[in-house]
Amino acid sequence: MIFFNSDYNQGAHPEVLEALIKTNSEHTDGYGLDPHCENAAKLIRELIGDETREVHFMIGGTPCNITFAAAVLKPWQSVIAARTGHIYFHETGALEGTGHRIVTAEAPNGKLTPGLIDRALEEYQDEHTPEPALVYISQPTELGTIYKKAELKALYAKCRERGLLLYIDGARLGAALTCGENDADIRDIAALSDAFYIGGTKNGALFGEALVLRPGLCEGRFRHMIKRQCGMLAKGRLIGVQFEALLAGGEESLYYRIARHENEMASILREGLIRLGVRFDGDSPTNQLFPILPAGVVNTLKQDFFFYEWRREKDGMIPIRLVTSWGTERSEADAFLKRLGELMQK
Repeated sequence: MIFFNSDYNQGAHPEVLEALIKTNSEHTDGYGLDPHCENAAKLIRELIGDETREVHFMIGGTPCNITFAAAVLKPWQSVIAARTGHIYFHETGALEGTGHRIVTAEAPNGKLTPGLIDRALEEYQDEHTPEPALVYISQPTELGTIYKKAELKALYAKCRERGLLLYIDGARLGAALTCGENDADIRDIAALSDAFYIGGTKNGALFGEALVLRPGLCEGRFRHMIKRQCGMLAKGRLIGVQFEALLAGGEESLYYRIARHENEMASILREGLIRLGVRFDGDSPTNQLFPILPAGVVNTLKQDFFFYEWRREKDGMIPIRLVTSWGTERSEADAFLKRLGELMQK
């Protein structure tokens, strides 16, 4: 079986695992107050060019999203997000569980625009309706699309104009930063947001994300909220060690090398699918692809390849999702294309 279902279905990249093994017998303080987390935070501040940022190591993406929102929102406030956004569509009401509403927008290609933010704000009238205070986007989006630098600038300017915070979910940030269409580097991501996270789980780590905050957002009490939300890992150094391994070397680090590899493998699949005349459900330049295939072909491919059906069958066609990871090999991409070619000729 060849797997294209996710970029976190394997364990850690061997270099990350080696770092964990090498430091396994160390004795350090817990809860992220250790030399490895301190050094990993230093690497991140150097990478984004901002020594003032808070860096907090979290166990996963949903804890990042929910803990941040719960920390910065007043009880009567809400979040603006695309309807396809992870915080709305794939987190089982976790944000709503904190007492906050999500105001959603039907966003083309999964991307919010300044106009959609204005439209969402129209729902807020007075004390009888939840007041939007936070805009949530992901880079890349759930559809694999990316925000260009000009789009991020426009969104951030709109947020400043309307008194909103801008938060970027970076679960697959590496894939966005290293794809061919991208023109925004990680310093731009930091400068054009109030908070974002660098995803490790989907980029070679066993688990863990690095949440980066503008100073003063939570009055220096964000760790209190992490604990309150049950997100504070006792063996916190395990995340710090992984980010040390991933980020040492800046833009030539393992983190960027893994992301480039993911995109390269996706490009091989994308180009092969185009040659076969396959249409796509959206235009993703990153490591998530959404080809639309005949239902019979999809069912046959499932015998040898593991992937997700992205939408339900319609008119005999099914959009599927293919995701490449640190462990995806060229031979696996070639095998998928070869088998698909055989089936398309029948």
